[in-house]
Amino acid sequence: MKKVTIYSTKICPYCIRAKNFFDKKNIEYDEIMIDRDPLLIKEMIEKSGRQSVPQIFIGEYHVGGFDDLIEHDMDGKLEGLLI
Repeated sequence: MKKVTIYSTKICPYCIRAKNFFDKKNIEYDEIMIDRDPLLIKEMIEKSGRQSVPQIFIGEYHVGGFDDLIEHDMDGKLEGLLI
């Protein structure tokens, strides 16, 4: 299974939803908290092209935010990305 990475902050409700989504599906993920580290914020923006959180990656593939994650799941694309 490919590595799932979530760029997140402590107060982001959509970050919590994304983590709950993966928890319910028993999918492990690495969380990168960008709250207090400008270098991590810069890294996230460079990788995703976005400034909002969460930013979710499966392997090197940029899924996007929480809404994008749910859309991938509803379209049946998520399982294929994880393999």
